[in-house]
Amino acid sequence: MMSDNEWCKVLIVDDEVLIRQGIKYYVNWEEEGFQIVGEAANGSEALELIEKTQPHIVITDIVMPIMDGEDLTKIIRKDYPDIQVIVLSSFSDFEYVRSTFQSGVTDYILKPKLEGAELLKALKKAANKLTGFQVLHKSYDDNLSPIDHILATIMSGFSEDIDEDIIKDTFREKYYSILGISMTHKEDTNGQMVKDHVEQALNIHFGDIAIYPLMKEDYDLAYILNFKLNKLPIIRRNMKELSTSLSGTIKGISLSEPYNAIKDTNKKYQESISTLKNCRFYFPDKSVFIYDELPAAPALKETFNLNRFIEVFKRGEFNESFHYLNGYVDYLSHQFTKDVHEFKSFIGNIIFNITVLLGNLHYDNKQLDKEKYQYFTSINEAVDIHETVGYLHSFLEEVNEVIISKMNDKSDTNIQKLLDYIDQHYAEPLNLTEMANHFHFNPSYLSSYFSTHHSVGFNEYLNRVRIEKAKDCLRSGKISISEISGMIGYSDHSYFCKVFKKMTGMSPSSYRKSFI
Repeated sequence: MMSDNEWCKVLIVDDEVLIRQGIKYYVNWEEEGFQIVGEAANGSEALELIEKTQPHIVITDIVMPIMDGEDLTKIIRKDYPDIQVIVLSSFSDFEYVRSTFQSGVTDYILKPKLEGAELLKALKKAANKLTGFQVLHKSYDDNLSPIDHILATIMSGFSEDIDEDIIKDTFREKYYSILGISMTHKEDTNGQMVKDHVEQALNIHFGDIAIYPLMKEDYDLAYILNFKLNKLPIIRRNMKELSTSLSGTIKGISLSEPYNAIKDTNKKYQESISTLKNCRFYFPDKSVFIYDELPAAPALKETFNLNRFIEVFKRGEFNESFHYLNGYVDYLSHQFTKDVHEFKSFIGNIIFNITVLLGNLHYDNKQLDKEKYQYFTSINEAVDIHETVGYLHSFLEEVNEVIISKMNDKSDTNIQKLLDYIDQHYAEPLNLTEMANHFHFNPSYLSSYFSTHHSVGFNEYLNRVRIEKAKDCLRSGKISISEISGMIGYSDHSYFCKVFKKMTGMSPSSYRKSFI
């Protein structure tokens, strides 16, 4: 039997580092009565940690290497029946996921919809199923006022049976909004001192508006405003003045859309904090974010076609593949409604895929393969869009260096294969496109590759081979010149004569006479 004050232990299982990091930061774990006891990248690692840490809840992805989430769930159901399982999935077909895991799974969350409120809801649902487990609500100080208790209850996701009389005595006006404030200070700074400074400024700028503090999340502050609707213009003006007066202390300030039901406060809070974090990330140079004054997002664009990117990359059309990628990243950079973690995951997945592609194409990607984990960490810790995209560009620069290095490698055996092929097929209607198709290159890439690894370009080398073969035939004196032109790959006799004279300084007939 678990004790009443014991934390509910949680194990996170996902092969994507960025997903695991995101889950860790979505919830104030210990404040909510939960504790993360470990992370695993696949089902096999998870089983080892389950034995060591004895978690109460396992959050697991479906698609993972070595052992996937389906097999892991089956083993947990068989060997650890008391453990509750929450499944994450990237599949768009939710019903498929539900049917696959319909036995014994507590809840399902689609990764695109993964966020704090949804995750916390699933965690509480799982905790409710644990025998003897009581820590679902945070323990609040008995000295808290009645309104503090009510707000704390609402903010914990439970809004039933609240005392409406207390609400009416505290909040006299019809409308509410959430005022979110993002702080700039670090962990080693006196947070309470900064908070006091902010609240002093709030009293100055919002003296005639009822304002009440909500729970603190990380280093962000949130307050509930209670006002008449005609006060909105004043609130807007005061927000901008507050942002100016607290410049250097806060990163940003946001205002949610007004609402008139106190029970909606937690939902509006989650939306407001999420919007503030997103805007702070996508618009680092902007500090005031009001619900109806947010920048317009670009028109909806088709999703990134990873298969198209991979195919173009594999053909050696690197400029085209990077142009497509950078164009889509630029589009995403203006989609401030897109979850920050989802954006960072996209960048991380691109880096992972390119590293794998380079290895499959026999490029020297050893250094990049080592560095990719540092890129993942840096991207996860990036504070804004510029820093995040900057890491991608740094990675792509390294990729270009790897590609150029291979092109400049004179010891590359591929060039000899190309030369041998030309020597064997010079008499055929050979051209760059046919060569590229045979060796699975892009024609423009093959042209550049050939020039880099040889003293002359493809066409000049082919002409040299053919003219040398023509000289051999002319010296024998037995074959007509028109027959020779066809034998060495020239269908046009006059063109053959023109090329021959350009390369030898004399016509084919003059060359023959010089040897008779």
